[in-house]
Amino acid sequence: MPHTPDDDDLDDVDPAPPVYHAERALLGALLLEPRRLQEAAHLVPEAFSTAEHRALFTAIRSLPAPDPARHARTTTWLDRVLATARRQARGLTASHLHGLVRACPQPRHAPAYARIVQTEHARRTLRAQAQRLAHTATDPTLPDPVHATLTEADTLTTLIEELSARFPPRPDSPHPIPTPPPTDRNPAHQEAVEEELLLLATTTAHPAEAERMRWLTPDDFTLPLHAGLWRCLTTMARRHSPIDPVTVLWEAQQGGLLTSDIEPTEILGLLTEPVGSPSHWGRRILQRALLTAAHHTGRHIEAHTKNPAINPHHLLLASRHSLTNFNSLRVRWNHATSPLTPPSRPTRAPAPPRAGPPCTTPPTTVRIPR
Repeated sequence: MPHTPDDDDLDDVDPAPPVYHAERALLGALLLEPRRLQEAAHLVPEAFSTAEHRALFTAIRSLPAPDPARHARTTTWLDRVLATARRQARGLTASHLHGLVRACPQPRHAPAYARIVQTEHARRTLRAQAQRLAHTATDPTLPDPVHATLTEADTLTTLIEELSARFPPRPDSPHPIPTPPPTDRNPAHQEAVEEELLLLATTTAHPAEAERMRWLTPDDFTLPLHAGLWRCLTTMARRHSPIDPVTVLWEAQQGGLLTSDIEPTEILGLLTEPVGSPSHWGRRILQRALLTAAHHTGRHIEAHTKNPAINPHHLLLASRHSLTNFNSLRVRWNHATSPLTPPSRPTRAPAPPRAGPPCTTPPTTVRIPR
């Protein structure tokens, strides 16, 4: 195999994460002992972090393994690997392969190196899907953001289940589920504030719908005052109290919503301009809450993947835990948007015939003419 001493080692990156060195060790093991490829059969080229490593692994997989005795004496197979890999990574050189061979401490440890590479690939894949979920939930150009977000959430859930099968729990490494990083509450947009005000005013005018809108909770609102007023309205509706701006104002006082910063006339003004139907504004608020939860879920999972101290199993547990709140919102969204099916009326069985008076004369015999 030709060697150019002036060529630079393309993998001379400092500092480099541990997985980078594991990739080099694995490739070096495969170059030294190609038969060990079967010990890394579960890996795909995309599992490697650099283009050069992906190209080399692809070349190694695509070429038949050489005879071990001949491989120990000649560089013929290595030359073929280099020529094949350079079709995808033209900067590869013979010195690069020599560096990989030197970077392998023990070829027999190839399964351990492959496991490290697989673990970091899973971490990167999970991070990328979490980022897609967060981006989709905040993409203003989508014609149907809820459908697109739910699709990305389904993909993320499927990925977590697939990875969980590859990384079962390890009893020798107990580790609690990490606490999700704190989420900064998004500032309330003017559109969201207006929709919440319209819901409160419209529900005050049409309180019968509030009892049926159990799919909307105070946590879905962007402002604490609006959340408190919605709690007042739903509480009053469920106990069938008289509802109008004045009674809601009294309920707000009993609930501790009136402070020095909030005047009674302000609340009265919020509740006196109904427009449309409560269910319409409620679905708008719930949609905004659903997309916000999806964005936060994606960011939480992304933050977990950036913590190298979390082992794969507990990373997946934390990711599944982060999806819990979003999934509960999704259930409420499905309930809010599902068409109402009118209750079917039970069909009454026909009444049995009444018994008549007893027959006292013999039945008439009908003769059939011949």
